[in-house]
Amino acid sequence: MLNDDLTLKGHLSIAINGEVVKTVPNLVVTAGKNYVASRMKDTTKSAMSHMEIGTGTAAPAANNTVLGSAAHRQALTSTTVSNNVVTYVASFAAGDGTGAITEAGLFNASSSGDMLCRTTFSVVNKGSQDSMTITWEVTVS
Repeated sequence: MLNDDLTLKGHLSIAINGEVVKTVPNLVVTAGKNYVASRMKDTTKSAMSHMEIGTGTAAPAANNTVLGSAAHRQALTSTTVSNNVVTYVASFAAGDGTGAITEAGLFNASSSGDMLCRTTFSVVNKGSQDSMTITWEVTVS
């Protein structure tokens, strides 16, 4: 019997001032799965280009299209593909998205756009002088 199930899974690591403080799994939302399917057809939809952090605490759900309470959206600093893993990196400079950060998402636009993934986590405090780097890996298996 053939078994050919395609899955998308991801996780991210969060670093404050260069030190990893948290690693968490994420949810590939329905809109994200639809986005991947559309990109297999053509490039009508833009590539993932931004990461957003926020302070929402509602658990991720398949029907999410935005964060619960967005704090700051940042252009990705890099995107790489190695075998079946896409790695997205975004750096949030001092003063950008400060506060008690509890959620993150990947998007294909500087505002609105399609959400690929969303996650929530216990508080990561980002002070006004702190830099935050998030490395997000999405594995296709």
